[in-house]
Amino acid sequence: MVIAISGAGGFIGKQLSVFFQSVGNQVVSIPRLPAAIPVAEVAALLSGADVIINLAGAPIVSRWTSAYKKMLYDSRIITTRKIVEAMGLTEKKPVLLISASAIGIYSSQGLQSEKDFQPATDFLGHICSDWELEAKKADSFTRVAVIRFGIVLGKGGGALKRMLPLFRLGLGGRIASGRQGFSWIHIHDLIQAIQFIIENDKLSGEFNFTAPEVVDNKTFTKVLAGVLKRPAFFAVPSPALKLVFGEGAIAVTGGQFAPPGHLLGEGFTFRFPDLQSALRDIAT
Repeated sequence: MVIAISGAGGFIGKQLSVFFQSVGNQVVSIPRLPAAIPVAEVAALLSGADVIINLAGAPIVSRWTSAYKKMLYDSRIITTRKIVEAMGLTEKKPVLLISASAIGIYSSQGLQSEKDFQPATDFLGHICSDWELEAKKADSFTRVAVIRFGIVLGKGGGALKRMLPLFRLGLGGRIASGRQGFSWIHIHDLIQAIQFIIENDKLSGEFNFTAPEVVDNKTFTKVLAGVLKRPAFFAVPSPALKLVFGEGAIAVTGGQFAPPGHLLGEGFTFRFPDLQSALRDIAT
């Protein structure tokens, strides 16, 4: 099988590439797609691919200037639009598009499921909504799965890359009130869930890529400190984060409670369903 991945240079993309190659697939890396690149040229890049995995997007955690907000939007929406249009031009259509989104599409209030949720009305919610709409335009000619990422935990990258050094020094702590949702997923389960969708050709629609145990930021902090046997007395106040990130602080201070209802309903089994087992695997 030939699997083409956009965003293959990121933490998730690298892990997926290694996995798919290890089980005998050919992986094609889709480079960054500037707005000016002709769609026909993108179609040539995708020619022969059986599955497209679209992960492209500029990092969310940053200071959101007007220019950076445009980059956040264009790197997701314009790239996805180009890929879908290019897929439509290929002689042999890919059988599946797996396109990333995020649980930032949901409100931070209450429990959110794939089909029964309150949409977020902020900038992140707007990005996720438009991102998914572009991906779903491929519905007319191929199977489409939209995967809404929670916080990805894994060795050597993801959210823990910045957190672990501080927590190991006993300098970790909750963010803001600590009451915000912390829906997470171990990188192993993320990879296996993507493989699960590829192998089950009747699966489509939206999937929360989160673990069954949904916690808040305060609980995450307590469990990580416990696994590392370190104190975690500190707290990072919202005003300090706003000084650093401006409007972009919402990417750090916000959070959603979004369990993986669709994956569980289809019979997917998590290797790391609870936070303690996941953090013990990664951090010890």
